[in-house]
Amino acid sequence: MYQYTAFDKEFVRNRAAQYRDQLERNLAGTLGDDEFRPLRLQNGWYVQRYAPMLRVAVPYGEISSAQLRVLARIAREYDQPTAEVFKDAQQKQDALGPVPLPNGGEVRSVLTVGYGHFTTRQNVQFNWIPLVKSADVMDLLASVDMHGIQTSGNCIRNITSDELAGIAVDEIADPRPWCEIMRQWSTLHPEFAFLPRKFKIAVSGATEDRAATFWHDVGLHLVKNEAGVLGFRVLVGGGMGRTPVIASVIREFLPATEILNYLEAVVRVYNRWGRRDNMYKARIKILVKAEGQRYIDEVEAEYQQIIEIDGAPHTVTQAEIDRVSASFVPPALAPRTPRDNASIDADPAYNRWLQQNVAPHQNPQLRAVTLSFKRLGQAPGDATGDQLAISADLAERFSAGEARVTHDQNLLLPWVHQDDLPELWQAARKAGLAKANIGLLTDMIACPGGDFCALANARSLPIAEAITQRYQDLDELHDIGEIDLHISGCINSCGHHHSGHIGILGVDKDGKEWYQVTLGGSDGSLLSGASVAGKVVGPSFSAAEVPDVIEAVLDTYREQRQSIAGKAETFIATLRRVGIEPFKAAAHSARFIEKQVA
Repeated sequence: MYQYTAFDKEFVRNRAAQYRDQLERNLAGTLGDDEFRPLRLQNGWYVQRYAPMLRVAVPYGEISSAQLRVLARIAREYDQPTAEVFKDAQQKQDALGPVPLPNGGEVRSVLTVGYGHFTTRQNVQFNWIPLVKSADVMDLLASVDMHGIQTSGNCIRNITSDELAGIAVDEIADPRPWCEIMRQWSTLHPEFAFLPRKFKIAVSGATEDRAATFWHDVGLHLVKNEAGVLGFRVLVGGGMGRTPVIASVIREFLPATEILNYLEAVVRVYNRWGRRDNMYKARIKILVKAEGQRYIDEVEAEYQQIIEIDGAPHTVTQAEIDRVSASFVPPALAPRTPRDNASIDADPAYNRWLQQNVAPHQNPQLRAVTLSFKRLGQAPGDATGDQLAISADLAERFSAGEARVTHDQNLLLPWVHQDDLPELWQAARKAGLAKANIGLLTDMIACPGGDFCALANARSLPIAEAITQRYQDLDELHDIGEIDLHISGCINSCGHHHSGHIGILGVDKDGKEWYQVTLGGSDGSLLSGASVAGKVVGPSFSAAEVPDVIEAVLDTYREQRQSIAGKAETFIATLRRVGIEPFKAAAHSARFIEKQVA
């Protein structure tokens, strides 16, 4: 992991002290709410539906056991609203009523406290910290080199990457040093602090795109040319939201040392021409889609000026690459004492966990292990204070004190010795973090939705819970196989519904919650194929209909799939082979049956 320098540490501490002064003046009435708002947002403090929400930056997903312990403490001690605030929030939630289920049951929203929430941007959020205690939390974060800088606002946001960065067997080059170099370049960049809209960068260093790069404002692929020189393939103009757009490749090869100069040109042209009169048309995807080659030509012209006239001020030197890369060397392997694990090795549950939650590693002695935070009665991506603390212990015992926040809202342990897998499985199982569902239906992505977010049109979490309740049988889940289910509570697409093999989008119809279903989306991974937005299957469904619709779609898959070399065809492969129509018909048949029963 990157080790903060004395300068880095002082900078974060000073930023926390500055925020404390701003907060105290606001609470004293000498700094108005309108003046304070942009200051708190610059530190990751939003005000959501019921209470403040803090977004903590976890650059490219890397997090230490010490940092996890501080997050656990924040969850336990600070993610606690006053009784009055919580009572008011619960009353408002109760007024929305439960989500009915087709079998006559129902799912109610439960406003839980004392949780952290892993996001698809590899950050961590808290939903209930009282604003009066926010400066104390900032000090705690600073004590372990954490903060909320640039997790909000129209600036370059947290840079994301592949959770297998530095350890993937298909890796061309480790993207983490480059992510860190970009983070330092972009942090408080004076020219890019007030862009037309937020700006997101994702970096992949492997042949498989596990960072969903085509869905970002800028996606970067580390590649090598014929001479073996390291460089980047540069993608620009991807994004979700109201107008889903797949990024365009604007440079097939850029020498890696030139990446900051080129990014300077990419963002500068966007800053110059991006729409500021309409927030829905302000993202770079709209500019690139509208201008096409003209945008690319202007970026190239700007880049040439930076190189030839400005003197290429941001060229990354070998000394800087070496300095940053020194933080990303593999940890030393401690000697292992052989154990007799015969009884565990024969356990079907253990072997299923090995199959689903354990990934290969560059070092043949090691494995990457994903802890599953997807369980019945707990929102996808949520982690209690106790679970965060246990995760810190597991990272320390089995993974050299390091974990990774994944795009799919789980935690990955990147440095697990293969001889420690049985012991890790037992410990994770005891903590409820060893469910063998990684990559399966219940390992779904879901945003907080209307239960917490003021922007949402509908609740995501009761829908996620209803589907999770229906698919608790691991045998059935494994029979269905690998599938991406993504749920968003509104068109802002924080749940990435566009890229789900099955996507669910909450919409508002006459003040009521309805849900649109899409099929065939892809995030660009090996399983999913080229990035593409899912297609809508028709008019929206009521909350009560959604579980039956999902079941009908999955039943259609099982009827239509083929066996290839003794292995069942995946959902996404079947959908692309037979087309969307049989699935669309099944979805609407389920809806009709539900109405007939009602």
